[in-house]
Amino acid sequence: MNVIVDFNDETETLTSEHQLLVEKIVKKTAEVERLEGDIEVSITIVDEKRIQEINKEYRNKDQPTDVISFALNEQSEDELDVVLDPDMPNILGDIIISASHVQMQAEEYLHSFERELGFLTVHGMLHLLGYDHMTEAEEKEMFSRQEDILTAYGLTR
Repeated sequence: MNVIVDFNDETETLTSEHQLLVEKIVKKTAEVERLEGDIEVSITIVDEKRIQEINKEYRNKDQPTDVISFALNEQSEDELDVVLDPDMPNILGDIIISASHVQMQAEEYLHSFERELGFLTVHGMLHLLGYDHMTEAEEKEMFSRQEDILTAYGLTR
């Protein structure tokens, strides 16, 4: 398995160590989820204003949020099945993370910036892989999976 992470920090506030952490967490998620072949994910770090604009435009919610994922392999019932070219990477989609939310939530939950950045990265990855938390059962499964991945990586509270 080869994982390509297209990382873009529009805020220019994260360090190269933060970028490396995000890339390693994406790879750990792919490994734990037993993904095969070449995988590509785009991660963009934005400010509060930009994530609110994205949230409003794509989710009709005029408020900032911590993370938004756009899965490229997600299908509705009326769409045709996607056939992946085995010679091309499986482009999972885009994850947008609010840098200010990482900081605020790290302080709120009394853990490190790195732990929160890792958590939001895993959360976004799991959404790209089809996990959701609309029901209590889905939330329990997704949040349990997040903790399993973060623990496997060694990024605990």
